[in-house]
Amino acid sequence: MRIKIFFVAVFALLLASSCKTPVDLVYVNDAVRDSAVAVQGQIMKGIQVNDNISIYVESETPESTVQFNQETNKIAMSSGAVMNPSSNTVSGYLVNADGDIIFPVLGKIHVAGLTHTELASLIENRLIKEGHIKDPVVTVKLLNFRVCVIGEVTKPGMLHVDGDRMTIFEALSSVGDVTMYGQRKNVTVIREENGQRILGTLDLTSQNVFSSPYYFLHQNDVVYVEPNKRKKRNAERDPMIMTYISSGVSIISVLTSVFYYYIMTKYYYNN
Repeated sequence: MRIKIFFVAVFALLLASSCKTPVDLVYVNDAVRDSAVAVQGQIMKGIQVNDNISIYVESETPESTVQFNQETNKIAMSSGAVMNPSSNTVSGYLVNADGDIIFPVLGKIHVAGLTHTELASLIENRLIKEGHIKDPVVTVKLLNFRVCVIGEVTKPGMLHVDGDRMTIFEALSSVGDVTMYGQRKNVTVIREENGQRILGTLDLTSQNVFSSPYYFLHQNDVVYVEPNKRKKRNAERDPMIMTYISSGVSIISVLTSVFYYYIMTKYYYNN
């Protein structure tokens, strides 16, 4: 019986060594529940080169807006708009290397650095000032909002965002969340601003994440979830180590059962 207990103990020890103890897996664990936490992150940065933006003009007199909307104006198709080769539908204005777009009738407009609201106001003011429309309402949207999520997540990949805002938690949920081996206290966001790459860090376990400038993701951000120390150690070992351990445990289990059966058989035979 003691021999069996010994083998069972060895089996349990090997099994425990192959398991990971969850540590720091709870998001925002320092926040008081049912309390308000201010969100201070910047939702959108200014319009950037290579952004693909949609501009839609409305008015109480719809006929006055026809020439300014890509959906109804053929002129827009030859004035810098991005087109889908498989259809006749235009799909936005691509900001060129100089930060400009070519807008119907108004011509070249420098948009780089402007927010969507600022660009909408600029176009509305010009339409009124130049006598094209008396009561224009302009809506500007980003069409190619993309975020890349890599590292210790369930399904790494590129996310195509419908709209112009996405939080870090929304991005992680879209890729199946952080794995058990991801560092939730050290998530890196790589961001391009003014021709420079900036590396920001997020601690997803702290309520301070809501005040971070990286809480709201921006166009072309890259989110990298770093593996924890355990995963790094495992990577340095023989990649077959877990297979070896599993096989060893199985062999010990079989030998234990055979030995125990032999002892019990001998015991009953002698008695």
